[in-house]
Amino acid sequence: MSLSPGKLQHMKALSNEKGIIAAAAMDQRGSLKKSIAAAKGIPADQVTNEQMEEFKVVVSKVLTPHASAILLDPEFGLPAAKARAKNAGLLLAYEETGYDHSKPGRLPDLLPLVSVKRLKEDMGADAVKILLYWAPNDTNYINDLKGAFIERVGAECEAYDIPFFCEFIVYDANGVDEKSLEFAKAKPGYVTAAMKEFSLDKYKIDVLKVEVPINPIYVEGSVVFKGQAAYSRKEALDHFRRAADVATKPFIYLSAGVANNVFIENLAMAAESGTDYSGVLCGRATWQDGIKVYGEKGAKALEDWLNGEGLKNLAAVNAAIAEAKPWFKKAGVAVA
Repeated sequence: MSLSPGKLQHMKALSNEKGIIAAAAMDQRGSLKKSIAAAKGIPADQVTNEQMEEFKVVVSKVLTPHASAILLDPEFGLPAAKARAKNAGLLLAYEETGYDHSKPGRLPDLLPLVSVKRLKEDMGADAVKILLYWAPNDTNYINDLKGAFIERVGAECEAYDIPFFCEFIVYDANGVDEKSLEFAKAKPGYVTAAMKEFSLDKYKIDVLKVEVPINPIYVEGSVVFKGQAAYSRKEALDHFRRAADVATKPFIYLSAGVANNVFIENLAMAAESGTDYSGVLCGRATWQDGIKVYGEKGAKALEDWLNGEGLKNLAAVNAAIAEAKPWFKKAGVAVA
């Protein structure tokens, strides 16, 4: 893998002085609207665009002075992009929220009024992010559709000389419940297969944004272990290593909606296993408990909560990634 000078410049804008990506994530749309609605006790369709923007602005303003970058969306996140600290780079989502429920395969789609050109030149993005749902056991046709989709985005990012971050969430094509013990046992293989597939040069992905390859609820002795084990801690560490070993592109971990203490433990396992991950894109683990505060008491109360508990959560994540490895090592570039 090699980076163009333009991509290299953007990657440096997204990472700290050590070459670690310590990014906040606030590109949630449909899920955030539902959560705000629940906190306010109103239907989701009564949550206004202004409320969505306000929530994101407050999160961006408080957290980005302590982050290397923030991930936002073009639909509600552009005011938050303007409110971010000068030290923080900007990633923008390119995909529609969710996926097409009318067809099999959890197929993705792009935002209709957005292009890579617009994300970079009009909105100031330093990187483009795509979320893809991926089942290694889906049909060849479905996975070929998704492969072609990612190839097109990768080519578009290459044409406009901007880094491409691809996030994938694994699932089982046969409908196995993703919270189940059965899926927990299959998840390490699924994540490893996805990391191997999307490391291929044909996709032109620059950074993989990945799930941890285990479900912590089923790790013996974890902070959320409930008595039913899919793996011992030693086996969990082995899964971290095996997944990392197949990735030939830099990769970072996503928090996947878990609580902050769970994400910290996941990062501790990544460090103990010796993986060469290059940081995090951490969303709800940092700010999700602030949604209830915002719903009940408004923006000022959210800001106060973030300045206390939110920054404490972020500081814990920043401390936990001390063992992360600079992205430029895996990218094959020398950065002074």
